[in-house]
Amino acid sequence: MSDIFFEYPFIFAFIVPFIFCSRFCKPRFEALIYPHLDIFMQNRANKAYLLSALKWLSVLLALTALASPVRTNTFVREKTEGYSIVLALDASGSMRFGFKDSYLNSNKRASKFDASIKIVREFIQKRRNDALGLVVFGNFAYIASPLTYDKTLLIKILDKLYATIAGSNYTVINDALFQSAKLFEKSKAKSKILILLTDGQSRGDNIPFSVSMKIIEKTGIKVYTIGIGNKNDFNAMLLKRIAKKSGGKFFSANDKDTLKKIYAKIDKEEKSQIKTKRYIKKSYLFELPLFMSFMSLLFYSYILNKKGSV
Repeated sequence: MSDIFFEYPFIFAFIVPFIFCSRFCKPRFEALIYPHLDIFMQNRANKAYLLSALKWLSVLLALTALASPVRTNTFVREKTEGYSIVLALDASGSMRFGFKDSYLNSNKRASKFDASIKIVREFIQKRRNDALGLVVFGNFAYIASPLTYDKTLLIKILDKLYATIAGSNYTVINDALFQSAKLFEKSKAKSKILILLTDGQSRGDNIPFSVSMKIIEKTGIKVYTIGIGNKNDFNAMLLKRIAKKSGGKFFSANDKDTLKKIYAKIDKEEKSQIKTKRYIKKSYLFELPLFMSFMSLLFYSYILNKKGSV
Protein backbone atom coordinates (compact mmCIF):
# COMPACT_ATOMS: atom_id res chain seq x y z
CA MET A 1 0.00 0.00 0.00
CA SER A 2 1.42 3.42 -1.01
CA ASP A 3 0.65 6.86 0.45
CA ILE A 4 1.82 10.36 -0.47
CA PHE A 5 2.42 13.01 2.18
CA PHE A 6 4.61 16.06 2.84
CA GLU A 7 7.45 15.85 5.33
CA TYR A 8 7.37 19.63 5.98
CA PRO A 9 3.78 20.78 5.32
CA PHE A 10 4.33 24.02 7.30
CA ILE A 11 6.35 25.30 4.31
CA PHE A 12 3.06 26.12 2.57
CA ALA A 13 2.51 28.84 5.19
CA PHE A 14 5.14 30.91 3.38
CA ILE A 15 2.56 31.55 0.66
CA VAL A 16 1.08 34.22 2.96
CA PRO A 17 4.06 36.66 2.65
CA PHE A 18 3.95 36.26 -1.13
CA ILE A 19 0.23 37.14 -1.23
CA PHE A 20 0.75 40.07 1.13
CA CYS A 21 3.64 41.41 -0.92
CA SER A 22 1.84 41.03 -4.25
CA ARG A 23 -1.01 43.12 -2.87
CA PHE A 24 0.82 45.86 -1.00
CA CYS A 25 4.28 45.95 -2.53
CA LYS A 26 3.46 46.74 -6.13
CA PRO A 27 6.10 48.64 -8.16
CA ARG A 28 5.33 52.09 -9.49
CA PHE A 29 5.79 53.02 -13.16
CA GLU A 30 5.79 56.41 -14.94
CA ALA A 31 2.61 57.09 -16.91
CA LEU A 32 2.79 57.76 -20.68
CA ILE A 33 -0.13 58.75 -22.92
CA TYR A 34 -0.51 57.11 -26.33
CA PRO A 35 -3.17 57.29 -29.06
CA HIS A 36 -5.33 54.17 -29.49
CA LEU A 37 -4.36 53.18 -25.96
CA ASP A 38 -7.19 50.64 -25.63
CA ILE A 39 -5.64 48.25 -28.22
CA PHE A 40 -2.24 48.51 -26.57
CA MET A 41 -3.68 47.92 -23.10
CA GLN A 42 -5.55 44.80 -24.25
CA ASN A 43 -2.34 43.15 -25.46
CA ARG A 44 -0.57 44.30 -22.34
CA ALA A 45 -3.31 42.80 -20.11
CA ASN A 46 -3.08 39.39 -21.82
CA LYS A 47 0.65 39.36 -21.27
CA ALA A 48 0.19 40.38 -17.62
CA TYR A 49 -2.24 37.51 -16.97
CA LEU A 50 0.19 34.99 -18.44
CA LEU A 51 3.09 36.41 -16.42
CA SER A 52 1.04 36.40 -13.24
CA ALA A 53 0.02 32.77 -13.79
CA LEU A 54 3.63 31.72 -14.42
CA LYS A 55 4.87 33.65 -11.39
CA TRP A 56 2.39 32.04 -8.99
CA LEU A 57 2.83 28.63 -10.55
CA SER A 58 6.56 28.92 -9.99
CA VAL A 59 6.06 29.95 -6.34
CA LEU A 60 3.57 27.15 -5.61
CA LEU A 61 5.75 24.51 -7.24
CA ALA A 62 8.83 25.76 -5.37
CA LEU A 63 6.96 25.56 -2.05
CA THR A 64 5.72 22.08 -2.96
CA ALA A 65 9.30 20.96 -3.58
CA LEU A 66 10.48 22.51 -0.29
CA ALA A 67 7.64 20.77 1.59
CA SER A 68 9.28 17.49 0.45
CA PRO A 69 6.55 15.28 -1.02
CA VAL A 70 7.19 11.64 -0.20
CA ARG A 71 5.61 8.41 -1.41
CA THR A 72 5.74 5.58 1.13
CA ASN A 73 5.25 1.89 0.48
CA THR A 74 4.62 -0.26 3.52
CA PHE A 75 5.69 -3.90 3.44
CA VAL A 76 4.77 -6.39 6.14
CA ARG A 77 6.92 -9.48 6.37
CA GLU A 78 5.68 -12.41 8.40
CA LYS A 79 8.15 -14.48 10.32
CA THR A 80 6.51 -17.75 11.25
CA GLU A 81 7.63 -20.43 13.62
CA GLY A 82 5.69 -23.25 11.99
CA TYR A 83 5.19 -26.83 12.97
CA SER A 84 5.85 -30.06 11.16
CA ILE A 85 2.74 -32.18 11.55
CA VAL A 86 2.10 -35.73 10.36
CA LEU A 87 -1.45 -37.05 10.21
CA ALA A 88 -1.59 -40.84 10.60
CA LEU A 89 -4.99 -42.20 9.56
CA ASP A 90 -6.40 -45.66 10.14
CA ALA A 91 -7.80 -46.92 6.83
CA SER A 92 -8.53 -50.50 7.93
CA GLY A 93 -11.78 -52.32 7.16
CA SER A 94 -13.47 -51.36 10.44
CA MET A 95 -13.32 -47.69 9.43
CA ARG A 96 -16.09 -48.38 6.89
CA PHE A 97 -18.65 -48.86 9.61
CA GLY A 98 -20.99 -46.62 11.54
CA PHE A 99 -19.98 -43.40 13.18
CA LYS A 100 -22.78 -41.31 14.65
CA ASP A 101 -23.04 -37.91 12.97
CA SER A 102 -24.62 -35.49 15.41
CA TYR A 103 -24.73 -32.77 12.73
CA LEU A 104 -27.19 -34.77 10.65
CA ASN A 105 -29.29 -36.96 12.89
CA SER A 106 -28.51 -38.96 16.01
CA ASN A 107 -30.01 -42.04 14.36
CA LYS A 108 -27.95 -41.75 11.20
CA ARG A 109 -24.43 -43.09 11.03
CA ALA A 110 -21.74 -41.95 8.63
CA SER A 111 -18.63 -43.93 7.79
CA LYS A 112 -15.95 -43.33 10.44
CA PHE A 113 -13.40 -42.91 7.68
CA ASP A 114 -15.46 -40.39 5.68
CA ALA A 115 -16.23 -38.37 8.81
CA SER A 116 -12.55 -38.39 9.79
CA ILE A 117 -11.44 -37.31 6.31
CA LYS A 118 -13.81 -34.35 6.34
CA ILE A 119 -12.55 -33.13 9.73
CA VAL A 120 -8.89 -33.69 8.81
CA ARG A 121 -9.42 -31.68 5.62
CA GLU A 122 -10.69 -28.73 7.67
CA PHE A 123 -7.72 -29.09 10.02
CA ILE A 124 -5.25 -28.99 7.10
CA GLN A 125 -6.80 -25.81 5.71
CA LYS A 126 -6.26 -24.03 9.04
CA ARG A 127 -2.54 -24.87 9.26
CA ARG A 128 -1.32 -22.50 6.54
CA ASN A 129 2.10 -21.91 8.14
CA ASP A 130 2.95 -25.54 8.81
CA ALA A 131 4.45 -28.42 6.85
CA LEU A 132 2.07 -31.37 6.87
CA GLY A 133 2.55 -35.01 5.93
CA LEU A 134 0.22 -37.98 5.68
CA VAL A 135 0.60 -41.63 6.70
CA VAL A 136 -2.09 -44.26 6.07
CA PHE A 137 -2.19 -47.63 7.76
CA GLY A 138 -4.24 -50.84 7.86
CA ASN A 139 -2.61 -54.20 7.05
CA PHE A 140 0.50 -52.14 6.35
CA ALA A 141 1.57 -48.52 6.81
CA TYR A 142 2.75 -46.25 4.02
CA ILE A 143 3.57 -42.60 3.44
CA ALA A 144 0.78 -41.04 1.37
CA SER A 145 2.45 -37.61 1.34
CA PRO A 146 5.81 -36.29 2.59
CA LEU A 147 5.92 -33.09 4.62
CA THR A 148 4.73 -30.29 2.37
CA TYR A 149 3.43 -26.73 2.50
CA ASP A 150 1.24 -27.40 -0.55
CA LYS A 151 -2.13 -27.82 1.17
CA THR A 152 -4.00 -28.09 -2.14
CA LEU A 153 -1.95 -31.12 -3.19
CA LEU A 154 -2.30 -32.68 0.25
CA ILE A 155 -6.08 -32.34 0.18
CA LYS A 156 -6.21 -33.89 -3.31
CA ILE A 157 -4.30 -36.90 -1.98
CA LEU A 158 -6.57 -37.04 1.06
CA ASP A 159 -9.70 -37.05 -1.10
CA LYS A 160 -8.47 -40.12 -3.02
CA LEU A 161 -8.17 -42.23 0.12
CA TYR A 162 -10.81 -44.73 1.21
CA ALA A 163 -11.28 -47.33 3.91
CA THR A 164 -9.40 -50.61 3.14
CA ILE A 165 -6.92 -48.80 0.85
CA ALA A 166 -4.16 -50.21 3.08
CA GLY A 167 -5.87 -53.58 3.65
CA SER A 168 -8.86 -54.52 5.74
CA ASN A 169 -7.82 -57.15 8.31
CA TYR A 170 -5.23 -55.55 10.62
CA THR A 171 -4.26 -52.26 12.25
CA VAL A 172 -0.49 -51.82 12.35
CA ILE A 173 -0.15 -48.94 14.79
CA ASN A 174 3.53 -49.63 15.54
CA ASP A 175 4.36 -49.56 11.84
CA ALA A 176 2.42 -46.30 11.48
CA LEU A 177 4.48 -44.74 14.27
CA PHE A 178 7.70 -45.86 12.59
CA GLN A 179 6.69 -44.55 9.14
CA SER A 180 5.58 -41.26 10.67
CA ALA A 181 8.92 -40.84 12.46
CA LYS A 182 10.75 -41.34 9.14
CA LEU A 183 8.96 -38.31 7.73
CA PHE A 184 10.51 -36.13 10.43
CA GLU A 185 14.11 -37.26 9.81
CA LYS A 186 14.99 -34.24 7.65
CA SER A 187 12.65 -31.77 9.32
CA LYS A 188 14.34 -28.82 11.07
CA ALA A 189 11.13 -27.66 12.74
CA LYS A 190 11.38 -27.03 16.47
CA SER A 191 7.94 -28.55 17.01
CA LYS A 192 7.18 -31.99 15.56
CA ILE A 193 3.65 -33.25 16.00
CA LEU A 194 2.05 -36.58 15.12
CA ILE A 195 -1.73 -36.99 15.27
CA LEU A 196 -2.60 -40.69 15.10
CA LEU A 197 -6.24 -41.68 14.62
CA THR A 198 -7.45 -45.28 14.88
CA ASP A 199 -10.49 -47.35 15.73
CA GLY A 200 -8.70 -50.71 16.17
CA GLN A 201 -6.36 -52.82 18.23
CA SER A 202 -2.69 -52.99 17.25
CA ARG A 203 -2.36 -56.22 15.26
CA GLY A 204 -0.16 -57.53 12.46
CA ASP A 205 2.76 -55.18 13.12
CA ASN A 206 6.15 -55.84 11.55
CA ILE A 207 7.95 -53.46 13.91
CA PRO A 208 7.98 -53.93 17.71
CA PHE A 209 6.42 -51.24 19.88
CA SER A 210 9.71 -50.54 21.68
CA VAL A 211 11.51 -49.84 18.38
CA SER A 212 8.79 -47.49 17.16
CA MET A 213 8.70 -45.56 20.43
CA LYS A 214 12.48 -45.32 20.56
CA ILE A 215 12.62 -43.53 17.22
CA ILE A 216 9.64 -41.35 18.22
CA GLU A 217 11.42 -40.23 21.39
CA LYS A 218 14.78 -39.84 19.64
CA THR A 219 13.28 -37.61 16.96
CA GLY A 220 11.46 -35.51 19.58
CA ILE A 221 7.94 -36.11 18.29
CA LYS A 222 4.91 -35.26 20.38
CA VAL A 223 2.12 -37.73 19.64
CA TYR A 224 -1.58 -36.99 19.99
CA THR A 225 -3.54 -40.25 19.85
CA ILE A 226 -7.25 -40.41 19.04
CA GLY A 227 -9.35 -43.54 19.52
CA ILE A 228 -12.69 -43.39 17.69
CA GLY A 229 -15.78 -45.57 17.94
CA ASN A 230 -16.84 -47.58 20.97
CA LYS A 231 -14.33 -47.88 23.81
CA ASN A 232 -14.02 -51.63 23.19
CA ASP A 233 -12.98 -51.03 19.58
CA PHE A 234 -9.56 -49.54 20.30
CA ASN A 235 -6.80 -50.16 22.84
CA ALA A 236 -7.07 -47.08 25.06
CA MET A 237 -4.21 -48.20 27.29
CA LEU A 238 -1.82 -48.44 24.35
CA LEU A 239 -2.88 -45.06 22.94
CA LYS A 240 -2.50 -43.43 26.37
CA ARG A 241 0.94 -44.96 26.74
CA ILE A 242 2.07 -43.64 23.35
CA ALA A 243 0.81 -40.15 24.17
CA LYS A 244 2.34 -40.10 27.66
CA LYS A 245 5.79 -41.33 26.59
CA SER A 246 5.97 -38.70 23.83
CA GLY A 247 4.57 -35.79 25.85
CA GLY A 248 1.30 -35.70 23.95
CA LYS A 249 -2.33 -36.38 24.88
CA PHE A 250 -4.90 -39.10 24.37
CA PHE A 251 -8.47 -38.45 23.20
CA SER A 252 -11.47 -40.63 22.44
CA ALA A 253 -14.51 -39.88 20.30
CA ASN A 254 -17.64 -41.86 19.53
CA ASP A 255 -19.25 -39.31 17.20
CA LYS A 256 -18.30 -36.75 14.61
CA ASP A 257 -19.06 -33.79 16.83
CA THR A 258 -16.60 -34.95 19.50
CA LEU A 259 -13.94 -35.73 16.91
CA LYS A 260 -14.30 -32.25 15.42
CA LYS A 261 -13.80 -30.70 18.86
CA ILE A 262 -10.67 -32.82 19.43
CA TYR A 263 -8.99 -31.58 16.25
CA ALA A 264 -10.03 -28.01 17.12
CA LYS A 265 -8.45 -28.40 20.56
CA ILE A 266 -5.21 -29.75 19.10
CA ASP A 267 -5.18 -26.91 16.58
CA LYS A 268 -5.55 -24.40 19.41
CA GLU A 269 -2.90 -25.99 21.64
CA GLU A 270 -0.32 -26.30 18.87
CA LYS A 271 -0.74 -22.91 17.25
CA SER A 272 2.06 -21.51 15.10
CA GLN A 273 3.60 -18.28 16.29
CA ILE A 274 3.47 -15.46 13.76
CA LYS A 275 5.68 -12.41 14.17
CA THR A 276 5.42 -9.50 11.79
CA LYS A 277 7.94 -6.82 10.85
CA ARG A 278 6.88 -3.64 9.10
CA TYR A 279 9.16 -2.01 6.53
CA ILE A 280 8.53 1.43 5.05
CA LYS A 281 10.16 2.41 1.75
CA LYS A 282 10.32 6.15 1.06
CA SER A 283 10.52 7.69 -2.40
CA TYR A 284 11.19 11.45 -2.50
CA LEU A 285 9.24 13.30 -5.20
CA PHE A 286 10.58 16.88 -4.90
CA GLU A 287 12.53 16.72 -8.18
CA LEU A 288 9.49 17.09 -10.46
CA PRO A 289 7.88 20.16 -8.80
CA LEU A 290 11.32 21.76 -8.44
CA PHE A 291 12.04 21.25 -12.14
CA MET A 292 8.58 22.56 -13.13
CA SER A 293 9.07 25.57 -10.87
CA PHE A 294 12.39 26.32 -12.54
CA MET A 295 10.85 25.99 -16.01
CA SER A 296 7.94 28.29 -15.08
CA LEU A 297 10.38 30.87 -13.73
CA LEU A 298 12.50 30.58 -16.87
CA PHE A 299 9.47 31.04 -19.12
CA TYR A 300 8.34 33.97 -16.95
CA SER A 301 11.74 35.67 -17.37
CA TYR A 302 11.70 35.04 -21.11
CA ILE A 303 8.29 36.65 -21.64
CA LEU A 304 9.04 39.49 -19.23
CA ASN A 305 12.23 40.46 -21.07
CA LYS A 306 11.09 39.74 -24.60
CA LYS A 307 9.47 43.14 -25.16
CA GLY A 308 10.38 44.98 -22.04
CA SER A 309 8.90 44.92 -18.58
CA VAL A 310 5.19 45.01 -17.82
